This record gives sequence, C-alpha cells and structure tokens, in this order.
Amino acid sequence: MFNRSWLFMPGNKEKMLDKSLAIGTDAVVWDLEDGVPQADKPAARALIRAKLDTLPLQTGESSSPPQFYVRINGVTAGVFEEDLKAAVSNNLSGIMMPKVESPDEVRLIARTLATLEKERNIPVGSIKIIVTFETALGVIRAFEIASASDRVLGLCFGAEDYTLDLGTSRSREGSELFYARSTIAVTAAAVKAQVIDTVFSDLNDEEGLSRECQLARQMGFTGKCAIHPKQLPIINRLFSPTERELDYARKVVAAYDKAQEAGLGVITVDGKMVDPPVVERSRQLLKRFKDNP
Repeated sequence: MFNRSWLFMPGNKEKMLDKSLAIGTDAVVWDLEDGVPQADKPAARALIRAKLDTLPLQTGESSSPPQFYVRINGVTAGVFEEDLKAAVSNNLSGIMMPKVESPDEVRLIARTLATLEKERNIPVGSIKIIVTFETALGVIRAFEIASASDRVLGLCFGAEDYTLDLGTSRSREGSELFYARSTIAVTAAAVKAQVIDTVFSDLNDEEGLSRECQLARQMGFTGKCAIHPKQLPIINRLFSPTERELDYARKVVAAYDKAQEAGLGVITVDGKMVDPPVVERSRQLLKRFKDNP
C-alpha cells in the first residue's frame, strides 16, 4: 500500500518524535536536515539512533504504526555518512534524500546503505530511498535520478526550494509548480514508484490544502507531505478512494471478468464504456487499498 501522508518531525525534539508514534500518519519522516539547526544535528543523530533502537519491529506493509524514514542532509553537505550511521536500523523503512541533482548521489547513498546493512546484519537492499526534487536541475534529470538504484521507492517534490531556484514564489493557484509536478509524477509512473507532493505551508487554510490535495491526486501523486498533525485527516481522506469509487471499481472488475467468460470484449458499466485500461485501473485501485472483489 502506498503511503498517503508523510509527516515531518524535527529530529532534535524528543517529545515530537514520541508523539509521532501514534499520530495518524502513514509515514513519519524524522528530520536531520532543514528542520534541525546546525548546532543541534549531532544531538539529533544520537536521539534518532536511540529512538529507532527502541521501536517495535515493523511488519508487513501496515501503516499503523507508521513506517519510519529519516531525512538526511544532502550529499554535498558532507555529513551524510554520520546521518546514515545514526539512521540505519532494522526499524528503518528508508531514508529521504533532499535536493538531489545527480544519479551519482543516489548511487553513493545506495552503496553506503549496503555497507551499513552488511555491518549490522540487515538484509541488503531492505532500506529504501525517497528522492526529493527541489531544484530545476534535479527536475530536468528526474528520470536519470529515479532509475539510478532499485532502492528508489518514491519520488518527492519540494516546492519551497524549487521556487527559490526559479526566482519566484509560491502562488495560491500553483501555476509555477505545474511543470515540476507533471515531470515528477510522469517519472514516478515510468519507474513504478510512489510520488509524494510538496508540503502545504498555511496551517490555517484547510480549503487550500484540500484543493491542493485534489489537484495533486488528479496529476498522479499518491501522497503528500505534512508539517503538522492537523493536516493529516485531510491528506489521508483525499488520497484515499471514496466508497463510491471502490464500489464502481468492484463492479467494473466483476462485469469484465464475467464478460470475458462469455467471450465478450468491450462492455458498459453504469452507462460508461469499459475497456482493458479502465479495468486495469480498477484492479490497481483495489489492490492498492487492499480490497479484493
């Protein structure tokens, strides 16, 4: 199951890390990058290490408790090895790489993860990578980067740094983000990865958050980043199918399977034409949300 909500928590705040254990997010991202002041990063590494060591082992694909990710500092910051040594654990689902601009960065992190997994008796390849695109160069190189390692589980969009790089600012309608969102979503589909939309920074604008979630889902995004627990119910709801959507998908699959048995091709369901792409989309929806008709 794809994670709908990805909640960031600063790695130097113990109470917030503890709170994230049961807060309603599918995935929690304990942050060592922008959310932590430079002087606090060593203490944040130690705190995250201690917390990961005491978590119950993750099982299967359950989103309760959440999956645990750590956002490390970028490769060019020169401290990624310290970050990874603190983060690599049996309880870690994956790491999030910020501001990626080259496939070589992904390969370097993948090799370092493999070394640490071997040292710590963790199955090699089990810790996944979420790649974040936050610059124009990163977006242009999206496919090269996304296909650099089979550890890449998801692609994430970071709009704040992206608009900084463009020399503009985020608008309410988000027209300046359309190209990047489209590129990242199409790339994710090409490499069969999850694709996670950028944070929505106005905590008091629930209507704006809802509108942005609906837009992102329509563009192909499977989830969205959150910066506060109050955003989680909206994100989880709008990145989940409605009961009506699930009912229609069940009807499509059942009708098509019955038609195949009768030797029929294209059929109609509720007055709408149903052909193989529509059926496959319905099957994927039901599989993603663990609903087998």
